Amino acid sequence: MNSDPLAPLLALTDVADAVEQARTHFDHALGHRALRRHGGQVAAEVSLRSAVASAALEGHDHEREEVRAGTVTEPVLQGALRVAGALPGLSELWSTAPRQVLAKLHVLAAREVTTEAELGRPVDDPVVAARLDALVNLVTGGTRVSPLVLAAVVHGELLNLRPFAGPSGVVARGAARLVLLSTGFDPRGLLAVDVGHREREPEYVGAAGAFATGTPDGLRSWLRHYMSAVEVGADQLTAIGDETLAA
Repeated sequence: MNSDPLAPLLALTDVADAVEQARTHFDHALGHRALRRHGGQVAAEVSLRSAVASAALEGHDHEREEVRAGTVTEPVLQGALRVAGALPGLSELWSTAPRQVLAKLHVLAAREVTTEAELGRPVDDPVVAARLDALVNLVTGGTRVSPLVLAAVVHGELLNLRPFAGPSGVVARGAARLVLLSTGFDPRGLLAVDVGHREREPEYVGAAGAFATGTPDGLRSWLRHYMSAVEVGADQLTAIGDETLAA
């Protein structure tokens, strides 16, 4: 019987505890009473804030209220909004055909940013192709670790590989959210992890670079950052719930 390739990550110092703490934090946020009657409204707000954060992490920062008003037409932001809106409809396909979904995410993210010929097509690099194969295997059942760990690995690997031209980070963050949606960890799309990455952006950038080294310390740094971002995302859910009830 083959061993789980991601299981050793949980043996890294403090990682298992950080994963459990992040899961507990989100579970607590899911008890917010706003979700009983206004779950759809809360999910829509999480989607908006996640898209704004994802675009900002690509260097395209916009005021949330201007985005909400529909006055921002900048292509990367619009692509992030399209990706966020498409995730619920792609979650079922993700676990069986992740390559197809990644291509779709890139088409949504990079329209009007890259050339038509580049849309949905990974870069022609054998190293990238081999590592995408490995990532696809993980997503389609090659691991049984917590969805939080798998999401972190998918996110970090796609950030490192940059397999698509243009705003590849938007694709990476969308794919990570799909892991949480498709596994049932966050089926309603209520966890604004990307807001956590944005709020801790220097750490996000540094930890992503550390992940790329592939060393135990680098992997630990990224996983610890990711779980911290999950906690921020859970706090964001609570804040949105409070605002919804107060409106």
